[in-house]
Amino acid sequence: MWRLYHRGELVGEIDEQTRDFPWTYGRFRPRPGFEPLRPLFVARNAALDTDDDEAMIRIDDDIRAALIMTYPDGRQVAEFLLSIEGEEAGFRWLDEPFEDG
Repeated sequence: MWRLYHRGELVGEIDEQTRDFPWTYGRFRPRPGFEPLRPLFVARNAALDTDDDEAMIRIDDDIRAALIMTYPDGRQVAEFLLSIEGEEAGFRWLDEPFEDG
């Protein structure tokens, strides 16, 4: 189970279902603390639907600033991209921080 934390509080879990490199997909199980963060993902999905790359970059940065993601073994993921829509989540991760530029 991949986990999402906001300010130290567990706000969601992703039960991995499939992989399609470089993306991993699973069932998202929100916790009550996730609701204030949901608008970020609604905005991300809207930006994706309209091909608004600038908005996507900004929202992805906001998501990473708001959340910590952990591997199933509990270690913190260095960098990730995360999409959540309803009960479905898609994400990709790196063990090293993203390079700027």
